[in-house]
Amino acid sequence: MTDQDQAGSDERGVAARLFNGVWELLEKEDRTVEDDDRMLHMAHASRYHWGQVGTDANRSRGEWQCSRVYAVLGRAEPALHHARRGLEICEKNGFGDWDLAFAYESLARASAVDGDLAAVRAYAEQALAVDIADNENRQLLIDDLSQIEVSTGEAGPQMR
Repeated sequence: MTDQDQAGSDERGVAARLFNGVWELLEKEDRTVEDDDRMLHMAHASRYHWGQVGTDANRSRGEWQCSRVYAVLGRAEPALHHARRGLEICEKNGFGDWDLAFAYESLARASAVDGDLAAVRAYAEQALAVDIADNENRQLLIDDLSQIEVSTGEAGPQMR
C-alpha cells in the first residue's frame, strides 16, 4: 500500500468514526451544550473528510447527517441548507432507495423546525413514495417520519 493509499484509508476511518460519534451524541439523553457543540463540529468534520475520500453517496449521507444535527438543535436555516444539498447530490447521481428517501426525510424534518407544516407533509409523502428495497430500512423511514414534530409544538403528520 502506498503512502497515499494509507492516508486515504486513514481519512475514511476518521470520517466513519466521526459519523458514528455523532449518532452516539444524538442518542445521548442528557446532552450538554458542550455535547451539542461537539456533535455539530463532528458532523461537519465527518462530511469534510467524506468530501475528500468518499463517494457521492458518502457526501449525500454527510449532508443528511449535518441537516439532522441542525434540526435536533432547532436551527432551521442550516438544516434546510444541508437537506437541500443532500437531495441535490442524490438527484445529480440518480440515487434512489434509502438515500433518496432519507434526503426527503431530512427536508421534512428541517421544514418542521422551520414551522412549515405543508412542506413537512409534502416531503414526507415524497419520502414514502420512494421504493426502498429493504423492509427494515423502510420501517426506519416510517419511524423517523412519525417522530417529526412541527416547531409550534404540534405533533407531526401521521405517516403510518
